[in-house]
Amino acid sequence: MNSIAIRKRLDELIASSGEDYASLSRRLGRNPTYIQQFIKRGVPRRLSEDDRRLLAEHLGIAERLLGGPDAGSIVTRPDLVRSKGDYVLIPRLAVCASAGSGRETGPETPLAALAFQSSWVRDVASGRPEALSVIGVEGDSMLPTLADGDQILVDTDDCGRLRDGIYVLRTDDALLVKRLSVNPATRRLTIRSDNDAYPSWDDCDPAAVTVIGRVVWVGRRLN
Repeated sequence: MNSIAIRKRLDELIASSGEDYASLSRRLGRNPTYIQQFIKRGVPRRLSEDDRRLLAEHLGIAERLLGGPDAGSIVTRPDLVRSKGDYVLIPRLAVCASAGSGRETGPETPLAALAFQSSWVRDVASGRPEALSVIGVEGDSMLPTLADGDQILVDTDDCGRLRDGIYVLRTDDALLVKRLSVNPATRRLTIRSDNDAYPSWDDCDPAAVTVIGRVVWVGRRLN
């Protein structure tokens, strides 16, 4: 796992746990700006073994999520744990992806956890269960595939090798859920809504699109 991913994950964990940079820095016996400098500036380039261990213990996560050795199993973290049975708990976050013109993101605070069978998660996801989260859909631009109020399972590990499918995208401070198509010759993207009443964007530069993750499952409440 690279340093940028570790810093991003640590920042998200601190926000969801209600901690702050200064208090965690003091817990490590460091100056109050130590954690902030690590997350925002990448200084130091990596956490020391002692700092990593103390942070992991305090936040209730595995050291491998902060760059430590891989223990080879699903482990506990504040918003994702392994239950006593063959299930993983995937966090349902307090954010929505707009199936419309865009929605500003709120705090990615876990509202609840949904239990999925481990073998099923391995089948639908690209790799690590801890890279998964459930968020809501808001709007009607992806009808009939996705409806307002649907819950979607997003695999944030599955965004490096783009292919045709539905993805969550970030534009400025907004999240969108849209269908991507990849031109096999040019690798340029078409971003479109499944609802024909909404516009599409053709011939987009992949470097200009921030992809959060691929939508791999949808849950819907029946009225």
